Amino acid sequence: MYAVIDIETTGGSSRRDRITEIAIFIFDGSDIVDSFISLINPERSIPYFITRLTGITDQMVAHAPRFCEVARKIVEITENITFVAHNVNFDYNFIRQEFMRLGYDFRREKLCTLQLSRKMVPGLRSYGLGNICKELGISIDHRHRAAGDAVATVKLLDHLLHLQASFETLGTHKKTIPPELELVQRLPETTGVYYLLNDKNQAIYIGKSLNIRERVRTHLMQNNTRRAIDMKNATVNVGYKETGSELLALLLESHEIKRLKPLYNRKQRRTPAHYGLFTASDDAGYVNLLIDKTTRDETPLAVYPNKMAARNHLFYLAEHFGLCQKLCGLYHTQGACFQYSIKVCGGACIGRESQALYNRKVMNAISSLSNGSDNLFIIDKGRHGGERSVVKLEHGKYRGFGYFDPNVVNGDPAQLNDCIRHFEDNRDVQQIIKLYLRQQKVEKLIRF
Repeated sequence: MYAVIDIETTGGSSRRDRITEIAIFIFDGSDIVDSFISLINPERSIPYFITRLTGITDQMVAHAPRFCEVARKIVEITENITFVAHNVNFDYNFIRQEFMRLGYDFRREKLCTLQLSRKMVPGLRSYGLGNICKELGISIDHRHRAAGDAVATVKLLDHLLHLQASFETLGTHKKTIPPELELVQRLPETTGVYYLLNDKNQAIYIGKSLNIRERVRTHLMQNNTRRAIDMKNATVNVGYKETGSELLALLLESHEIKRLKPLYNRKQRRTPAHYGLFTASDDAGYVNLLIDKTTRDETPLAVYPNKMAARNHLFYLAEHFGLCQKLCGLYHTQGACFQYSIKVCGGACIGRESQALYNRKVMNAISSLSNGSDNLFIIDKGRHGGERSVVKLEHGKYRGFGYFDPNVVNGDPAQLNDCIRHFEDNRDVQQIIKLYLRQQKVEKLIRF
C-alpha cells in the first residue's frame, strides 16, 4: 500500500514555512482505495508569488482547519503505509516539521517517484513532475494544486511499478554499474569501516556499515548531487577494516574521521556537544526534563552535538518511559499535550497523572542514561565466530577497544585489559557508547 502525498506551502523551507494544502491518496497498486484532501490554514499570510503559482489565497485558507486539526487524520490514513511523493523529502520534511511543532514524532517509510523515474526512465533532460508526466503521456489537471499533482503522482507511480515489473520479468533491468565495480567486488559483506581513497592514497571519505560492500557500492552508484559525483570520480581505491561489532565500527569511524579529516566528511570531523539534558521541578512538583546549552553551571544528564539530536533523544525517552512531551519541553500549549489526546500521555500535563507516579517514570528515564558503572568492559561480537570484541570504560571514560579469544581469555578484567588498544576519550564516543548501551545490542557487560 502506498500513501501518495502532495502538499502546497507558503515557501520552500520546512522550518520557516507552513503547509497550505494537502492531498493524500491511498493506492493499493491497482486502485485508489481512500483519500484525504484539505486546505490548511497556515496561520500566516501567503506570499504573492506563491498565490500566483498555486492559486491559493489568504481568503481561501482563512476558515480552513489548522494543521493540528487534521493531524490525527494524517496519522491514521498513513499508518503502516509507505509515504510516496515526487521529490519525497520535500513533502515528508514539511509534514514531519508540522508534527514536531505538535510534539509528535511522525515517521514513515519513504519512496520517491523522482528517484524511481531516474532509475526506470534514464536519459531525460528533467525529472520534474511536469516533465516526466509529459514524457510518459500522463495528464495533470490543476497543476500546482495538491490534489492535481498527487493524482498525477499516483499515475506516475502506477506506470513505474508496471515498468519495473516488466523489466524484472524479462530480466532486462540493469542498474548503472560504475567503472569502479572491481573495487566493490573484492570488499567483504561484513561490518566495519571503509575508506574511499584518491590517487594519492588519501582518504577522501570514511564511513561505517553493517555491509561494507553494499555501502561502498551505493556510494559509487550515486549521481544525484554534484558532491556525490565529485566524490565518486575522485575515488581510485577503497580500503577497509573489519570490526565485527557495530559499536567498534562506530568508535573507529569517529576516531578515523578526526585523525584523517577526509575532504567529504566535513560535518563529521568535529562535533562538540553544545546542548545538554537537565531537570527542573515545576510549581506542582513534577520533575521536568529540558534541553539547554551546556554553558549552564550544572552538569547535564547527557550531552548532544546539536539541539536536534537532543530533541530526538528526548522524544525517544518520552515514548519509551511514558513521559509527557509538554513537561519535556517538546510540546507548547496551555492545555493538554497532543499525546494525551491520542491516549499516549498519562495526563501529567493537566494533573491527571499523580506527581509521585510521573516522577518515578522520570527517574527511570534518568537511570537509563547511566552506564550503570564507572568501570566497565563491554563484550560484543568479534570479526569471526571464534573471537569477541571488548570496549573499556574506566571511571566513566572511554579507554579503547580490542579483541580476544573467549577460549583463552575467560573474562578476567586483568586479561581483558591486556587486549585493549588505547584510544582517546571525547564527547562523541561517550554519546556513541551511551546510545549503543541504551539499545541493548551488546552481548555482555563485565564490571570491575
